[in-house]
Amino acid sequence: METEMEKKRRGAQGENNEEKWVHDLSVDHKGRVPLRASTGVWKAAFFIITIEFSERLTYFGLATNLISYLTKLMHQDLKTAAKNVNYWTGVTTLMPLLGGFLADAYTGRFNMVMFSSLIYLMGLSLLTMSNFIPSLKPCNKMMCLRPRKIHEVVFFLALYCISVGTGGIKPSLESFGADQFDDDHSGERKKKMSYFNWWNFALCCGLVLGVTVIAYVEDNVGWGVANLILAIAMAITIVTFYLGKPWYRYRLSKGSTLTPLLQVLVAAIRKRNLPAPSDPALLYEVPITHKSQGRLLCHTSSLRFLDQAAIIEEKDNISIEQNPWRLTTVTKVEETKLILNMIPIWLTSLTFGICVAQGPTFFVKQAATLNLKVTDNFKIPPASIIALGAAGMLVSVTIYEKILVPTLRKVRGNERGINILQRIGIGLALSVLAMSVAALVEMKRLKAVDNELIRKGKTGPLSLSVFWLAPQTIILGIGDGFALVGLQEYFYDQVPDSMRSLGIAFYLSVLGAGSFLSSFLITVVDHVTEKGGRSWFAKDVNSCRLDNFYWLLAAMSGLNLCIYVVLAMKYTYKNVQRRVIVTDGSD
Repeated sequence: METEMEKKRRGAQGENNEEKWVHDLSVDHKGRVPLRASTGVWKAAFFIITIEFSERLTYFGLATNLISYLTKLMHQDLKTAAKNVNYWTGVTTLMPLLGGFLADAYTGRFNMVMFSSLIYLMGLSLLTMSNFIPSLKPCNKMMCLRPRKIHEVVFFLALYCISVGTGGIKPSLESFGADQFDDDHSGERKKKMSYFNWWNFALCCGLVLGVTVIAYVEDNVGWGVANLILAIAMAITIVTFYLGKPWYRYRLSKGSTLTPLLQVLVAAIRKRNLPAPSDPALLYEVPITHKSQGRLLCHTSSLRFLDQAAIIEEKDNISIEQNPWRLTTVTKVEETKLILNMIPIWLTSLTFGICVAQGPTFFVKQAATLNLKVTDNFKIPPASIIALGAAGMLVSVTIYEKILVPTLRKVRGNERGINILQRIGIGLALSVLAMSVAALVEMKRLKAVDNELIRKGKTGPLSLSVFWLAPQTIILGIGDGFALVGLQEYFYDQVPDSMRSLGIAFYLSVLGAGSFLSSFLITVVDHVTEKGGRSWFAKDVNSCRLDNFYWLLAAMSGLNLCIYVVLAMKYTYKNVQRRVIVTDGSD
């Protein structure tokens, strides 16, 4: 016989929230729900990936050669320049936390991308003017010991406008692209797994052109010309992105995405003394047969104290007007668990971010001291060494997508091939190897410095080829193909559906926090080693002990990997109650 409590629960489930369903479906620009098996998903994704290519072309074209600009044109010492690069990189990759939150909660992803792209273009325009307008140029003569103050102000203002633009573009654009694929449609769900790999393929193409063609123009033609090229490319892709509007699917914003998480915490604290039911089915939830609040999540056994928030009391008025600060659904509870479970994974990913931060700073400065000649008449820019990392990432992503995943799907019966955290773990392991190789190569470079510059009194670059830096760069790039792509997919897939822009921002914040931690680590190591008699960091890279610094990073990364493996083995993935989508088989 049905109890009064069960009647309340069943009644609430029957009447609840039919009207909210459309807010969790992707809709077209006129608010219509498109066909599930739309043949236009890749067409829409193409328009979106185009602007990602341009944004990454600009970012890497600036970031990888920025340390050269700061040391050569603005005459900063190596330690200060490295810190400034890390600060800018850190801000640029942490700003998406704000942009992702605003896109999910208020503006929507498409609007955020358009608005942020214009700010990005404004930053590029300022950067171009700072090199062309005579009164804004670094100097009014060929050589000077210190740039004009007005140039410094405009230059850094332009850079941080680009940071603000990136903060809106990066989390919104990637998640907007993933929104074009329906998770409840098996064919589109598999396409979305490929989407992240092809997204990174476009990213790498932008990176390669940025650190080769753009870096070459910066070093041999002028920074003004390079900035003008980047501004024109960004303007063209903004127009291209807008032209794809008729093919896009949109997910409507629904207010603050953090409020439901707070409601779960408050409700759980209020009911902390209540006995938990032995059967999770007795916890409050709306049924999957009613189109209530998008996808529903299955109950998990982790963080059981949060289940208190979904316990139904006799006095609870279960209706459409129920108090969400006292009673929440199992899905909301599970979404809160997802966020809390992500914190340890995010923390253990930070050492990888620190390793990645060495590429556009110390790797580039090391390259500048080596033999850059490819032929007798052609030298590559120092920043171009980073292109080898992009090549490593391209190869690893392609092999993973075309060989590993299809093979492992057949062998293991898992549509992903390997799970997301295993993919990230492989990347973390490769970062240990990359830093170890970097330390060994730096030891060889310092021996060349001792033999050629100190003992023989030679000047200019070393005879040692710049391609000695290739192994560490390629290994780190292959690690990117596993760790960074895995982190993108992890933070997009495992966050609540309403927080997916913020999820991409979490991934980017690994790189941002890694850059800040790299600067902090440089400061601490510099202070400690200076007290010991000789700092590992000096004004000239040839006087530094970067080999010791790389060994330190390898040791930190190895210890971190052990902690990560333990966490990954205990991790509980999002478990969705899937709706069955009937199609005509024309996927």
